Amino acid sequence: MQLIDTHVHINFDVFESDLEDIKNHWQQAEVVHLVHSCVEPSEFSGIQALADRFGNLSFAVGLHPLDAQKWTNATEMEILDYAKSDHRVVAIGEMGLDFYKADNHQQQKNVLEAQLKIAHQLQKPIIIHCRDAAQQLKDVIELFWHQAGPVQGVMHCWSGTPEETQWFLDLGFYISFSGVVTFKNAKTIQDSAKIVPDDRLLIETDCPFLAPVPKRGKRNEPANVRHVAEFLAKLRNVPLETLAQQTTANACQLFSLSLNN
Repeated sequence: MQLIDTHVHINFDVFESDLEDIKNHWQQAEVVHLVHSCVEPSEFSGIQALADRFGNLSFAVGLHPLDAQKWTNATEMEILDYAKSDHRVVAIGEMGLDFYKADNHQQQKNVLEAQLKIAHQLQKPIIIHCRDAAQQLKDVIELFWHQAGPVQGVMHCWSGTPEETQWFLDLGFYISFSGVVTFKNAKTIQDSAKIVPDDRLLIETDCPFLAPVPKRGKRNEPANVRHVAEFLAKLRNVPLETLAQQTTANACQLFSLSLNN
């Protein structure tokens, strides 16, 4: 069996002291590849160094919506330079809208639009963070489609309703579920997870955050994506091996990954 964790942040300080142990854990859990997301440009070189260290790690470059105030023309050039110069950059992001924690709505939209242009220019998928802003995000992406053309990507750590899920499925997006889907009170997310087609489903940890049951409350790590897969397999009434095979194939398709490398 092969699993891919499509959203990690193992560059965070909480992993610094035992990263080799963390690697052993994900290998034991049959996690064969990681896609490392990015919050802001100051992380670029550190994430690149992790890709040098771990041959089964690809990464994204971008600016998180909660850091939208850090956007400059230099940010755009940094994203472009890294994405063009390193073949391990497989996506732009994470980008998006977060109206739960910040009220700079227009600034976030402007930064999102700028990164959509970069992704479209480079023909790379996007990693989307969306919190309390599904309608506004849909509007921005639909407008971009009409003005520039389609973009492909993933709604990461998805927590939307089935109706909102369908919006983004109709726009061609993949939907990725984190450990939150395993929480007892996550009925809406579980309902959404039931309607995602097999060929659009992805799994992730978003580590070090949001550890799944039975690890809830502890530091999350890539190995725990197996618990997400096990839960989703039961929820969708398929064998674990089937769900693992499908989500791994989906990740390879979206991010142009080759597991032979």
